[in-house]
Amino acid sequence: MKLYIAGPMTGSPELNFPAFHAVAARLRALGFEIVNPAEVDVGPNLTWLACMRADIKLLVDCDGIALLPGWEQSPGATVEHTIARGLGLRVIQARHIVGVGGDMPVISQEAVVELLDEAEAA
Repeated sequence: MKLYIAGPMTGSPELNFPAFHAVAARLRALGFEIVNPAEVDVGPNLTWLACMRADIKLLVDCDGIALLPGWEQSPGATVEHTIARGLGLRVIQARHIVGVGGDMPVISQEAVVELLDEAEAA
């Protein structure tokens, strides 16, 4: 299963690359194929739009998106989230992923409880 990592970068120390790299390493160790935008080289002209163009091209070829904490406050990550949902990709909080089973991510018990709580509140 191929997952794209989305989260805040702009305005974060070191563009939040350490968090992206740590999650990428953890998910790769679990057996996922990972697309990490912190590893995408868009050349010397690193404008926000240039980065988003490169990243979105990679996102659409993934099976799902793994969201880092704070993604909701990131303009880029919210665009990526919207695209992933619109395409019917799996959308998962990165912290909830504990394994892969076939072509499905395995989520933690904490994630199941959180999802049930959200469903009851709705």
